[in-house]
Amino acid sequence: MPKKLLNTDTVPTLVGERLITWGRCIHTQRLRQRITAADLCARMSISEATLRRMERGDPGTAAGAYLSALLILGVMDEATPALASTLWSDTPHRRVKLSRQEQGGEEDAEYF
Repeated sequence: MPKKLLNTDTVPTLVGERLITWGRCIHTQRLRQRITAADLCARMSISEATLRRMERGDPGTAAGAYLSALLILGVMDEATPALASTLWSDTPHRRVKLSRQEQGGEEDAEYF
């Protein structure tokens, strides 16, 4: 059974625009570098139908496929700059505050 693809209506506009931009970049770079669709597909282990969907910016295509294509074409650093370490590092001052119940305080009597 094929996996369900994302509907373009459910993807936020900014995400859809970014995927379309990545797809155009992949298509343009593939043509500029004179890499055939078959060669890129073989290198990525994907079908030509998947590559066509990716070049159109289809949100149902895996993010890994987009990033792999950008890396193979040598444009990943420009297309997807690395995130600042403050966004993903585990720092104590960014922890979520524990609730009273989690801290061992009084029970929430109105829960049920």
